[in-house]
Amino acid sequence: MKKETLVAILLIMLSLQLSAQRHKDALYMKNGSIIYGKLLEIADSKYKFQLSDGSLIIYPESDIDKMVKEVPSFQGRRTDGLGMSLEAGLLLGAQNSDYDAPFSFSFLGTYTIKTKNILGIGSGVEFLGVPFVPLFMEYKYIVKDSKASPFFFARAGRLIHLADNNSDYDPYAYEKHDYRGGFSATLGTGISWAKEDVEPYLSFAYRYCRTSNKQNTYNNGSYDYDFKYENNYNRLEVKFGFRF
Repeated sequence: MKKETLVAILLIMLSLQLSAQRHKDALYMKNGSIIYGKLLEIADSKYKFQLSDGSLIIYPESDIDKMVKEVPSFQGRRTDGLGMSLEAGLLLGAQNSDYDAPFSFSFLGTYTIKTKNILGIGSGVEFLGVPFVPLFMEYKYIVKDSKASPFFFARAGRLIHLADNNSDYDPYAYEKHDYRGGFSATLGTGISWAKEDVEPYLSFAYRYCRTSNKQNTYNNGSYDYDFKYENNYNRLEVKFGFRF
């Protein structure tokens, strides 16, 4: 089995693992409130408790009805505000390219509007034979305000060649390449799992991107005879990510 297929399987397994419920300590207070966090110790009839924001509070035993481990109740998805996302994956499907499964890593700055609408602007790195930097804008629509929800997204932008062209050729081969990026677009769907402090998600999308390069051949003491080659990628993009 090819290593690219193994990576794809690992991404899916990781997404399923992270989507599992996470238990926390819950203090049921005699006044009716429930406090979630981590119980650090019980000493001198007092409970030392660490809240989700990292703060420490000591509760007297007389104020506590019981302490159990449970999954915190879902309080709803983020309604508005800034955030960020990190994601990585593969562009699957050989097509006519020499590279079976190019790798892609992206980070995005996001802004949520009324829970279901998420605007993003992002960059990262992609290896399509040579490294490129993607610059893109994204719109994502969350279908339901529930803990697990499908979503749809679209993004568009450009690829920019990352490395110095002078480092991309063998001088003894009497030829060099001038790599150029091009247009890139993605349209897809996925599923996300809302959690207290992070939202993992798995996406599947159609990805189109275009790159090109000019080959300069050494002839009679100089480089000339430019040949332009275009690479068009029509791929299945599989990615796993986190939104914070």
